[in-house]
This record gives sequence, C-alpha cells and structure tokens, in this order.
Amino acid sequence: MVLYKRKPVQYVPQPSIEDEDVDVWVIGQTGEIFTRYEDYLQRMDFYKQKRFICEITGRSSLTFFDALDLEESHASDVDFYFPDALKEPILRKVQFSTVSRIDSLVDQLFEEFRLDFYPGENVTVFLDSGKRLKGIIRDKAKFPELLKSDGTVERKAFARYFVKLMNRPHEEALVDDEHIQRDRKTFTKQILRSFIKTTVTREAWTGAPWIVKEKVARDLRIDTEVPPNLRQKPDVPEKKASQVSKKGEHGGAVLHFQSVPAKLPQLKPASNSHKSKLTQQQIARNKQEQYAEYQRALKGSPGFGDVPQTNGSAKFVHYDNHTNGFPPIAAKGSPKPPPPPPIKYPIEDLEIRPLRDGTHRPVLKFLSSGSATTNKKARASSHGLRMELVGPALETWNTLNVFCEIFVLDSFTFDDFLECLQIFSEDLACELFVEIHCAVLKLLVDEDGKVMISLPDMPEEESEEEESENDTSAIPTPTPEPEVPVGRTTRSSLAKSEAAQLRAQATRSRSSSIDTKNHMAPEMLGDVGWVERLKNRDFSNGGWQTIIVGLLYQLSLDPRHKKPCEEILAQLAPLDDDPSQATAKMNYASMDVNLRVKALQIICLLTMQTKVVRSYMEECAESMTAFRKEKIVWQRARKDAMEELRVLDEERKQLLPEPEETPQPAEEASPDVTMVDADGTEEEEIPDTEDEEPHTGRSLRRANDRAAERKRKRDEEKAKKEKAEAAAKQPKLSPHVKKVLKDIEKKKERIKECEDQVAVLDNDLREADCFRTRVLGKDRFWNRYYWFERNGMPYGGLPNSSTADADYANGCLWVQGPDDMEREGFIEIPEEDNKRYRKAFGCSVNERKKLEEGSTNVFTAMQWGYYDDPDSLDMLIGWLDARGNRELKLRKELQVQREKITHHMKKRKEYLTTAEEKKKAKAAPEDGPPTRMSTRTKTYVDPAEHRCLAWKNTTAMEEIGHLHSEEARRVAKKVSSKKKGEVPARETRAAATKKQGKGVGRQGTRHTL
Repeated sequence: MVLYKRKPVQYVPQPSIEDEDVDVWVIGQTGEIFTRYEDYLQRMDFYKQKRFICEITGRSSLTFFDALDLEESHASDVDFYFPDALKEPILRKVQFSTVSRIDSLVDQLFEEFRLDFYPGENVTVFLDSGKRLKGIIRDKAKFPELLKSDGTVERKAFARYFVKLMNRPHEEALVDDEHIQRDRKTFTKQILRSFIKTTVTREAWTGAPWIVKEKVARDLRIDTEVPPNLRQKPDVPEKKASQVSKKGEHGGAVLHFQSVPAKLPQLKPASNSHKSKLTQQQIARNKQEQYAEYQRALKGSPGFGDVPQTNGSAKFVHYDNHTNGFPPIAAKGSPKPPPPPPIKYPIEDLEIRPLRDGTHRPVLKFLSSGSATTNKKARASSHGLRMELVGPALETWNTLNVFCEIFVLDSFTFDDFLECLQIFSEDLACELFVEIHCAVLKLLVDEDGKVMISLPDMPEEESEEEESENDTSAIPTPTPEPEVPVGRTTRSSLAKSEAAQLRAQATRSRSSSIDTKNHMAPEMLGDVGWVERLKNRDFSNGGWQTIIVGLLYQLSLDPRHKKPCEEILAQLAPLDDDPSQATAKMNYASMDVNLRVKALQIICLLTMQTKVVRSYMEECAESMTAFRKEKIVWQRARKDAMEELRVLDEERKQLLPEPEETPQPAEEASPDVTMVDADGTEEEEIPDTEDEEPHTGRSLRRANDRAAERKRKRDEEKAKKEKAEAAAKQPKLSPHVKKVLKDIEKKKERIKECEDQVAVLDNDLREADCFRTRVLGKDRFWNRYYWFERNGMPYGGLPNSSTADADYANGCLWVQGPDDMEREGFIEIPEEDNKRYRKAFGCSVNERKKLEEGSTNVFTAMQWGYYDDPDSLDMLIGWLDARGNRELKLRKELQVQREKITHHMKKRKEYLTTAEEKKKAKAAPEDGPPTRMSTRTKTYVDPAEHRCLAWKNTTAMEEIGHLHSEEARRVAKKVSSKKKGEVPARETRAAATKKQGKGVGRQGTRHTL
C-alpha cells in the first residue's frame, strides 16, 4: 500500500450517483469516481506530488502512480521467488503479532524458519558420502522435546523429512535438518522483509497488531478476526480528538468559548504590578498578542459581533471590555513574512549566484589557431589543425591505443601522433605513420580476400560502345517527351511511362556526374582492385596509399561519406597528374594534416564493424565479469580478516593491557648548543690557545652535516636505550600471548594482501573498459572534461612499448564545449528567460559564461581546449563550486584522479623538454669538425630532429616476425622461451584469465587468489 507521510493513502469513497447520464471522471489505478471535474483535478494534482513512499522497497520522493507501479512490480517478483510452501506458515506466525519493529519481526522469523522445512520445498540433500542431490520434500515428521523428571532436557526437538530425489525418481531419502538445505537465494532476510511488507499491514497506533491482508488471508484461509485484547479501545480516538479541539494555537494555551453568540471573548489582562517595568516593545507585543487572541475568538464564535444595521447589511462592531481595563487593539500592519527556507545544496549550477570576485577559470590552451580566444598564450601550441578536427584526431589516437593489441601496434603518445602527421617529406620514412595505416587496413580485408566490413556496391562498368557514344555526342539532344499511350490509359501504361522517365533521368545524372568528375581514382586502380591489393598485402612503393584511394572511392558512393572522400581523392588522385602508385605516394606525403586526420578517422571507424574488434570487446566484457567476481572474493576475504583481527585484538587487550604512558622528561641541553647572553647576542668563540686566531674565512661546507650526524647518532642511541628500558619493564610474555601477537601480524599481512589485490583488479577493470570513453564530468556551463587515460588503456602506455620510457599516453586534461542541445536549452535561452535570469542574477547566462571562464572559451562540441600543467589543474579544482550538482561530481572525480593526472603531466613535460634539449644540443657547434656520413644510397635521418622517429613497432616484430608495411618473411617462428604458467603482458585480458598461471593486466601487474 502506498504511504503518504508514513500512513497509507485513503481513497475517496465512491459517491452515490442517481442520474446515470451524468458525466463522471475516474482514476483507473485507484478506482476513484468524481462527479466534479475540479475534484478530479485536485486529486490528480495530489497524486502527482513526489511525496509518496513505496511501502515495500522504502523508496521515497515518488509520485503516487510511480510508487504504486513499483509496489506492484516488486510484489509480483517477491511472490514469484518466495517459496510457496513457506507462505502459509510464516503468515500464520505473523498474524496478530505485536512486535513493533519490522526488523525485529524479520529477525525472529528468519531464525525460526531457517532450519525448518515444509513439504513442497526444493532442497539440497547432503549424503554421508559427500554427494549433493536435488530433491523435493514429500513429508515431514516433527518430534517434540523430552524432559526428565528433574526438568532437564533428555532429547531436543527435531524433525525428519522424506525427500523425493529428482535425479533418482524411484528413490527417497530420510534426512534430518542437519543434512538438508534450501537455496540461499530463495530465503533471505531481504526477501522475507519484502514478503511481509507485501502481504501484511498494521495500523498506526501504539500496540497495533500485524494483520494479513484480506485477499491473501482469504486465499490461505487465515482467520482475520482480531482478538478483543488486541483491539484499540473505542474511547481513545475520541479523547485525542477532544484534546486537539481544545488545544489553542498560541503558546499551547487552552481557550474555553461558549456557544452563546453574544458572549465576549476572554482576553488576558496585563498584570498591574509589573506594568511600570515593561518596555515599550513588550507592551506593543502584548497588545498584538491580545488582538490575535481576540480575532481567534471571533472565528471560534461566528455569531459574535453580527449586529443588524438599518440598511440591511451586517457590519462588524468592536466592543470595549472595560471590566478588564483594556480596549480592543487594532492591528498596526501585516505581520512580517517568514524568512525563506535555507537552500539545500547541491542545486542546479546556474542557479547559484555569481561570486563576482574577479576569479575565473584557468586559461585554456588550444591545438588549433582557429580557437575563439583573445589570449595569445593559448594559441602558442598550434599544430596546423582546424578546430573541428581536433576531436577526430583525439578520437583516432584513442582508438588506436585502446585497441592496439588488435592492430598489433606499440602504444604511442598523442604528441608523437601529431608530430608524425606533420612530416611532409617523401624521402623521410616515419615508421609510426606508415605502420598505423597498414595495421588499420589489414583489419578490413583478411588474407583470404574476404571483406570484413559493409561497403556500398561499385557501379557496373559501361560497355565500350556506350562510352564511344557518350564521347561522340558532343551536342546534347533534347529530352523527348514521353509517348502518350494510344487508346485507353491504364495503370500499367502509366507505370511504363514513369519508368522510362526515371531511366532517362538516371542517364542524365550519370552523364552529369561524369562531367563533374574531380579525381581519377578508378584510373589509378587500373585492372587490380583495392581489395585484391590489400589481400596480397601490397603496401610498398605507394601500395597502401593506392589502397586508401580505392577504399575512399568506394565509400564515396555512400552519400554520408561522399563529401570528405571526394575532398581527399581530389588531393590524392588529381585530374592533372598521372594516375599511378607513385603519384598517390607523392601526394599523400604532401597532403595537408587536416585531410590526413579525416582519412585516418574514416578507416578507423570502419574497423569498428569488423568481427575481430567486436570479439575483442566481448572478451573484455567477459574479463570484467571475471574480475568483478574475483574482486568480491578478495573483499570478502578482507572483511573476514578484519573481523578476525578485531577478535584477536580484543583478546590481546585482555591478555596484555596497554601500559600507562609516563611523562617524558625534558631533554637536556646539547653540549654543542650555541650559548646566548642575557641580551640575546651569541657569545664569541674563544680560541684554545693564544696563537690561534679566530677563523674569519669561509666556514667549512660539511660543518653543519657533521653536527646533524652527531645529533642523529645521539637520537638513535637514546631511542635504543628507551626501547631497552621499555622491554625490561614489560613482563615476560607467555607462549599464548606470543601466539596471539603472531596471529595479529599475520592477519595484518593478509589484509594488506587483499587490499593490494583489490587495487590490481580495479586497475584491470579500468583497462578492460574499452567500450566507450568515460567523461570525468561537466561544469556549470555544460563543458565536458576528459582524461583519456582513465579507461581502456594503461596510464603510461604499454610497459613493453618502444616509447615506454615516456611514461605517459596523453598527459592532458581536455575540455570540450557543450553540444547543440545543451547549448540551446541552457545557455542560449529565449529572451524572456534571459530577462528573468538577468533580473535574478544581474547578467545573462552568456554574459556569465564569458565573465567566469575568462579569455578562453569553448562554445560548441567541435571546439576543444586542454590543460597540461598541475598548477592549472589545481586552479580548476578551486574554481569548481561544490554547491552545484554537476561541478560537485566533477570536483570529486578530479580530486580522486589528481595524483595520477599531475604525475603524467609532469612526465609529458619532461619528455618534451628532453626532446627539445636534444635538438638544441645537435644544433650547437662543437669544437671539432662534424663527422661526415655517406648518403649516396639512402637518406640519412636524424632521430633527434623528430621524436616520433624513435618509435618502433616491436609488437609486430615479436608476434608476426615483420612490420605491417613489409612482406612476410618466410622464416620459422621463434619459440618463445617463457616460463611455464606465465602469460605475456601483451595478451588480452580474457586470454590471460583462461590460461593456467597467474592473471596479468596490461600494466604487467599480477594477481593471485
């Protein structure tokens, strides 16, 4: 039953309707009928208030209908899972019980029925051989307790059960309660509590018994007549009602007014003895109270004060009560309104009043020069990317690193990724740039030539005659009108004419598309398609660039990808160049970084359709389930160890009480302490001999070190002495006490082991969460904050990567602007709402955004900024207001992740600084002549010029024996010399858990049970 203010909701009684044609309004969920529409609306408004409570689950702040639906669904679930055989005995036990608290009632019933079973229950039988068999109780025999003549127990009460075995249909087992057990999930305290709340009710007066609901009692044939001794006394409600009616509203005073209309109300006379001592404010307050009491008396006696007038209208007359010496007092003004209730935080972020103290969000940095900012420092790190392509670049890098095990790639930093995209040289071969493209392309087509993704169909090739006809027809012929069918016009003739028109339109559109052609992708592919090239893994000498041309050309037939694909193809296969692999290689080497990002984003998104990636996600999901189960085991082990440690600690306190702390004596003055005169000046050093002169030169560097060393030795000796004295004072420990202390240390080690394993499993869960990028939170202006290392990848990249010494992956906290729906709904609000907001807070939402965010802003979801230093992160945490709903969550998340974020921000700074120092050292002139190097056969590349050139795909070399861009080497695979039971850190988490030995995460950390 739904509760309102902890009491059941009482439905409106059905009215008596005499006229059957009258309109009525019905609430279907409750069956209430109303003859007036206003009453119906009032009742619906009452039901739609979020002030109702679900009696079964205890959830509050619900509407009546939500609470009713929740109760019905939960009641059906409880009725389905709760054993039918236990319903009747439990309800008979609960009927007319006077246990006040439901928790006590649940505990009492659970202990009573925990080892008591009833016919029809599904149980598990434990045989003496150790086997467990499923069965159903057929019969039960109870044996009472036997007492001796002196009152002692001769035999305890017990029961025996005949159980019909399910796997052995012709056999039965006779067992007692020690060899039988029911399923733990079907009978728990939580389910028992829900069952009682569903089937039993109780009135709201003290001592009221629990009563089974009428429908349930009728089905189970349970008596519902309450015994006389458990019924509420009839005079109790009347006494309460009379007390409430007599009780006054002012100060709890009781006023007795007669029903005679002409009687004057009694007013409180002021005491004459203390009148001279009252202040003017107290006198005015007393008069106000007397007037309020007078008005209440008039309301209690409506007939009082109604005097007939000559004009027929009734006018209220004030009478003077001269017997008490106080005339009636008129109100001097309306009472002050009550103060507004205190605000309960957190609330909506934009409803918090601006501080206007000059503080603003820390300055953002941008990758793109097209950012909407007035701060020049924020634009200093431009990489040539347009602002709308910063998000796709981050998305592509994140995909390649999260699924690097599928692509068979070493992990790499975001800075190296951006740098490799900006190398515009055909002679300078960047392994990172080439391996990324080849690894992604290999997932689209397997070695058997099977395309693993869905692509639009290629157009059918036209015959040579049609091409010659199209070439010879230089002058376009006018479109002939459709022939009108002779005779009667039918549906088939009209359909034929429409089909002819559609064919003519298709022909014209095809010719127009040929005329507007802006690339030569089909000619570049020639007779060998891109699928065949990719099947043969023809990546060298412009091979992978030509494959990309063919793939993008086929994708351009889809209207969704036509515009970006056509833009890239116009750069790779232009009309004025020779359509060859060399052209594709040369043009891709000089292609703009924005087009490179677009091409990589397109082919990376295609890999998400492959079966390999989906299988990897399924394996990660299975691994996360296994990790959660293992984490629960370790958490339970830690809880048990904590409980055992508590018991041992209590035993230790009893066996070995804590010694009383003795006051520490004051430390004596050190012999080498500098002496000070009474006036506060230091004494001068006195030389040992007359010939020795005071030392006036520079003091020795290690003098302070020697003094500190002497002090440290004195402290150590003093600590050893105190420890020896404390050990001498303590009595000798018995073997039992030593054993208890040893067990305590073991339990502490066990707890630490459990905590370490839980931390490892949490990290494995984080790395296996590769399904989507988790957002840290949103600020008051709906900007999203991302830390890409939060899930799906190790914090510092794979530990066996070629650039693992960088110890960071992205190293930045990224800020994305609000999407269109949030911007239009909460920031760019209508003018009327803006006026109300400006009236309340003194500025509009847009003005507040510019004021509080400072000179750097992101206005749309296509705009990105970032923070890359710990100071800005701390300033951001300080800027967030914990009184807002969104910023409270974001602030907590940033505080939790702060240590990790700042660590990798520092590592990124060290990595970039080291690279810059290497460049400067290389550019600086040396004393000797530079070493000459022959470059006739190949172009010499200095890795110090570009950080990304130091990246090597060691993963591909270990797993497939060669790089993706190279042809497969026909050599035997090397047998890895791994120890038995070990799992390489490069394997997926699901594979690691299935193998024997210890599980391992991507960080290389191991965990055992």
